[in-house]
Amino acid sequence: MGTLRSGFASRALLVALAAALAGCTGTSDTRLISLPAPQASSPTGLEPATQREQARILATYGGEYDSARLHAMIEKTVERLVAASERPDLKYQVVILNSPSINAFSLPNGKLYITRGLIVLANDKAELASVLSHEMGHVIARHAAIREEQARQVAIINHVVNDVLSDPQVGALALAKSKLTLAAFSRAQEFEADGIGVGISARAGFDPYGASRFLTDMQRTADLKASAGGADPRALDFLSSHPATPDRVKNALANARQFSSPGAGERDRSEYLSNLDGMVYGEDPSEGFARGRHFLHPKLGFTFAAPPGFTLDNTAQAVLGLKEGGGEALRLDVVAVPAEQSLPDYLKSGWMENVDPTSVEEFSVNGFPAATATAGGGNWSFRLYAVRFGSEVYRFIFAAKARSMQVDLAFRESIMSFRRMTLKESQQVRPLRLKIVTVGPNDTVEKLAQRMAMSDHFLERFRTLNGIGQQDRLKPGDKVKVVVE
Repeated sequence: MGTLRSGFASRALLVALAAALAGCTGTSDTRLISLPAPQASSPTGLEPATQREQARILATYGGEYDSARLHAMIEKTVERLVAASERPDLKYQVVILNSPSINAFSLPNGKLYITRGLIVLANDKAELASVLSHEMGHVIARHAAIREEQARQVAIINHVVNDVLSDPQVGALALAKSKLTLAAFSRAQEFEADGIGVGISARAGFDPYGASRFLTDMQRTADLKASAGGADPRALDFLSSHPATPDRVKNALANARQFSSPGAGERDRSEYLSNLDGMVYGEDPSEGFARGRHFLHPKLGFTFAAPPGFTLDNTAQAVLGLKEGGGEALRLDVVAVPAEQSLPDYLKSGWMENVDPTSVEEFSVNGFPAATATAGGGNWSFRLYAVRFGSEVYRFIFAAKARSMQVDLAFRESIMSFRRMTLKESQQVRPLRLKIVTVGPNDTVEKLAQRMAMSDHFLERFRTLNGIGQQDRLKPGDKVKVVVE
């Protein structure tokens, strides 16, 4: 669960809510990740930049995922790819992140991060290799340094717009053009890294079509998320830092055809899936997780239920909730508030704009001090709650396009569900895990999908998880992934 500090204004919330209502960007990188409670900063402030970056990444992505078996498989794959790359002299250090996010990224120092969510989605070594080699492509092409210089240029333009240009329309146009240039530049970087990566994978002996298969599954995952309650995940693609996945699939196919025809190259699906058996699937309960409209955090010891019709996601910044139809949303984060500052004073302290001071009310939630207030901004109306739980304050922001007594009552009932988990409840929470199953002679996609520990869309989830198309059929002896309790 995320941490946000003071200075959080209603404009920022509107942006966050708009992003939530629109779904994820065109990368199909659904960042369902969690942050721990606020941590004290280094007392000396002398921590090296690389260590600070490592600490920030680990905190954002739930720490490292401890699996010697997976680590050995990935390191062996990386060694093959490095030997076949344009820079065999470079060294990489792999870190598996304990996050269900589908993500991978690299740093100029050779740190290569990959989430367990991405590992779970891949279906063979060639698909994994396509991701790893893509990240190597960024390092080889020095994209981080180029991107930094480009960002500096945009910052200069931003300064000119804000402090020099007297015509606001001209200034806005200049800033918009600079941002479009930066977005287009990074899209070109992604295509370049895709091309470099496919070449590395092919020369290392892996199936070069792994990239197109994996990108297709990323798109299917995003589409499934959208159909399960979110909006179109490609809605924000225009200024995305990545190209739309369909374009990347097309580009990946074109690159692969330069090296071989489909079916050539190593895939090792069976061995790859065997290494995934028993992996944690989805959110790790120790970092808090959402099941439908219920959120539980055994480590911090609390739970709450969103209003009926809501679906929750535990994201990098906060717990986000959307109601089907998109007319209501919620956000929960945790902030540090001085013990001597009352909750009503905190609600009026300026972290949120347009708070109605006459609406502030003190009350209690299952024995915990709480306060509430209303605010407005744009087309949204907000109901704010602050609950003091231990040494932290949990901040609930409910938003509605059309607030009414009925909507406000649903928000109130939701906040009243916030409570401490019992020891028994905390001990009973177990993560979902992957089970690798061998297809029997009478098994079908439909039969195996029914074994998925999912409350909805289990057939689509099974197909997407295993890279099985609508017309594909299973063969006896095939290995497939099933999510189990």
